[in-house]
Amino acid sequence: CLSLSHLMSSSSAAEIMSVLFFHTMRYKQEDPENPDNDRFILPKRLSFVDVATGWLGQGLGAACGMAYTGKYFDKASYRVYCLLGDSESSEGSVWEALAFASHYSLDNLVAVFDVNRLGHSGALPPEHCLDVYQKRCEAFGWNTYVVDGRDVETLCQVFWQANRVKNKPTAVVAKTFKSRGIPSKQRFLFSSGLLKTSNSTSLYAQDPPWSALPVSPASYPALPPPSTGTWVATRKACGLALAKLGHANDRVIVLDGDTKNSTFSDIFKKEYPERFIECFIAEQNMVSVALGCTTRDRTVAFVSTFAAFLTRAFDQIRIGAISQANINLIGSHCGVSVGEDGPSQMALEDLAMFRAIPSCTIFYPSDAISTEHAVFLAANTKGMCYIRTSRPETAVIYNQQESFEIGQAKVVRHSVHDKVTVIGAGVTLHEALAAAEDLSKQDISIRVIDLFTVKPLDTATIISSAKATGGRILTVEDHYPEGGIGETVAAAVSMDPDISVHQLAVRGIPRGGKPSELLDVFGVDARHIVGAVKRMLLN
Repeated sequence: CLSLSHLMSSSSAAEIMSVLFFHTMRYKQEDPENPDNDRFILPKRLSFVDVATGWLGQGLGAACGMAYTGKYFDKASYRVYCLLGDSESSEGSVWEALAFASHYSLDNLVAVFDVNRLGHSGALPPEHCLDVYQKRCEAFGWNTYVVDGRDVETLCQVFWQANRVKNKPTAVVAKTFKSRGIPSKQRFLFSSGLLKTSNSTSLYAQDPPWSALPVSPASYPALPPPSTGTWVATRKACGLALAKLGHANDRVIVLDGDTKNSTFSDIFKKEYPERFIECFIAEQNMVSVALGCTTRDRTVAFVSTFAAFLTRAFDQIRIGAISQANINLIGSHCGVSVGEDGPSQMALEDLAMFRAIPSCTIFYPSDAISTEHAVFLAANTKGMCYIRTSRPETAVIYNQQESFEIGQAKVVRHSVHDKVTVIGAGVTLHEALAAAEDLSKQDISIRVIDLFTVKPLDTATIISSAKATGGRILTVEDHYPEGGIGETVAAAVSMDPDISVHQLAVRGIPRGGKPSELLDVFGVDARHIVGAVKRMLLN
């Protein structure tokens, strides 16, 4: 059911849609998801639309990902068409996408600007000044045509010309009108492809060229991880794991936003430069490009950047979940343990953000071996995955024979004398283990759990451990208390009145400093864990 405003908006592009679907595009009508079909991005979720963007300025970024995949990975002749409203072209992400497409010479991409001059609540600043859109597109390096969006013959001609342009994407700036001709029966018949143009040019769907290679199912063999006892930052372990994954499957790709030397995704780039996409400091577009790359299961994509910077792309991440995309996001430099880089680089909200995404799997590995397993598991998991990695080097605590599963925590220290269950992840797991050593010297034994996945949570292990330790749980995390580990654990055990949860988390706005000093200042280090355990035992 469409409201009148939606119906009027759709009518402005009736001729454009008719020409594309019944004259220009090549696709199998009975098989809309065939990998050889031309692609079309429209802000509606239909069988032939791969990404449900809405009028939010995200469609062009996804189209860039599809076009990049077609040109550089599939090396196929299918083309990508994206329809944009003039209202959404105010979004900065549209211009990030325009820059990306030009930089990578995506000549298999056509963006159509439906310039009907009206936004949702009023007229737009450029109104029908088409030269404004033309100059902007040309300034970004696009081959640009200005047309009357109602002129079918001209539309057929410019789309034909666009197919012959090399090394440049094409923009078609079309002057259109909302509700022109409504309620004309002829307009509805024409937009359904049931009429011919005035000079009898036939409108029909062409078959695709059948040039895209099929993608084999992902298969990632076990590879030897680092040895127990060594010290490796999980961000570096993640880069190494991506390179190993790239060796196992040639459809694995990595996208980064000019942080590759810090996230260690440059390890993958050195091994497989043709499968590495540099998206520069444009995180919104980077996520949209990844969504486009993964449509129709053409690639297994990993997006890598500082976790704090992914907050800029939350809307794109949300849309990815709505589109049921298979995309993996890696956020490094989490928490105050980032240290001297300062608070602008410290991700302290990311767990809350990703916990709110339906069906998102959240990995929080604590050493190099668990990090490699997280990467391999994410590659084989349907839907969205988030891997949280840390900047400091931490000890490798697991051996090479250890197995990991989604939703299965690890009890890394336990005895029959345990008094409190302490739950950590990442750097705080190592603080918990250090606290356990200190407490053992005082004849106080604690149980230590490594969550591995924050979502789904291993509720069964947590509850059984709590019952074995007098119903006492202490969570410790390098994250704000809101939406973090403490809250998810508290929610999981909330129906059991015999279990109490105490939380240590970063409270207040952080500042720069040495990692160990900041963990102490914000109360999430071994010293504070020892103190919290003693207070719990006194109550």
